[in-house]
Amino acid sequence: MSGQRYQAYRVGGAVRDRLLGLDVVDIDWVVVGATPEDLLAQGYRQVGNEFPVFLHPQTQAEYALARTERKHGSGYNGFICDFSPDVTLEADLQRRDLTINAMAELDDGSIIDPCGGQQDLAARLLRHVSPAFVEDPLRVLRVARFAARFKPLGFHIAPETFALMQQLSRSGELQTLTPERVWQEMSRALAGPRPDVFFDVLQDCGALAILLPEVSHLFGVPQRADYHPEVDTGLHTLLSLQQAERLTTDAAIRYAVLLHDVGKGLTPTDVLPRHTGHEARGLPLIRAIGQRLRAPKAWQELALLVGEWHLDCHRADELRPDTLLRKLTLLDAWRRPERFADFLTACEADARGRTGLEDRDYWQRDYWLGAFAATQVDMPALLAQGLKGADMAKAIAEQRLSQLTDYRNHYRHLSPRPG
Repeated sequence: MSGQRYQAYRVGGAVRDRLLGLDVVDIDWVVVGATPEDLLAQGYRQVGNEFPVFLHPQTQAEYALARTERKHGSGYNGFICDFSPDVTLEADLQRRDLTINAMAELDDGSIIDPCGGQQDLAARLLRHVSPAFVEDPLRVLRVARFAARFKPLGFHIAPETFALMQQLSRSGELQTLTPERVWQEMSRALAGPRPDVFFDVLQDCGALAILLPEVSHLFGVPQRADYHPEVDTGLHTLLSLQQAERLTTDAAIRYAVLLHDVGKGLTPTDVLPRHTGHEARGLPLIRAIGQRLRAPKAWQELALLVGEWHLDCHRADELRPDTLLRKLTLLDAWRRPERFADFLTACEADARGRTGLEDRDYWQRDYWLGAFAATQVDMPALLAQGLKGADMAKAIAEQRLSQLTDYRNHYRHLSPRPG
């Protein structure tokens, strides 16, 4: 788009990702020298209340007027914006968070880079644009997310930027963020590469203690070295997230892995490094986190199941047939087989999230899946007997228990004790 008075530029992530050789999914545009009336006259549709953003009449791509921001209050929304036609491209880029996100591009491919973004791309550096970085507390989460996303490419946070993240964490500004904004960044990090890096960065800069204290409290809490060679519970959580990334792209499973051991943060110090009963202690915390972050209901439900039953999943071959049946019932495996499979994946990530045991054989998955398969009943045969109501439920339970008993005995005969 161009006119006598205004010019559109590709900006931000689209420019950054193209220069990195990554797929460009979304393209954002900034328009310099235009008024809202100029864009409306060309058929653009205005959206958003904080500042004018317009959707292209054909592509629906977002076009924002170049703007500057001036802090006038606390929190993410405490800004006064100026989007007048005389705001320059350079002024718009100067308000952005990181130098690698503060580049613009013309249609001919030429790059406008007043903040040194190309140099920092080459150096694999996440560096803030200006001291105004500290005016927006959400940037702490955004930098942590970029650190996670680009960790496989070798990116790291500039020391001076990390110092500003620590400053923001101490300032009280993080407490002004709405749950929706926190969850948006956190859920995107859980869905992306290296979610462990996201939470590790937040822990190191002091933000996790404010945003997710239940997880932050796990760092420094010891566990039995014979089960957890890494000892530290916080480190185990990060290692488990690494394994969850290896096993699945499902962010809901990764969320459950993140929270599975939060009860260990409440273990009395006089019984450490043992954590007997941590599963039950963790359930109120998992509920509180889900409600506070407003996580999707399905995510909360899976996290509670993993938090409560992950140890039983690990010791599967120790459970009697009636206990196996009861656990499958509590997991609602027959009505929710997909969620049952997700539960097993989360438990596998927990088992492998231990130093030196990352590639262990998690035989328990096959054991539980075999037990589940063994509980399938011959419904037509039961219906042919005219069974109904309580009699039908009793017959189903008896048949399942009998088949589980046969399965367990057969499994033990083949494999006396899995290693």
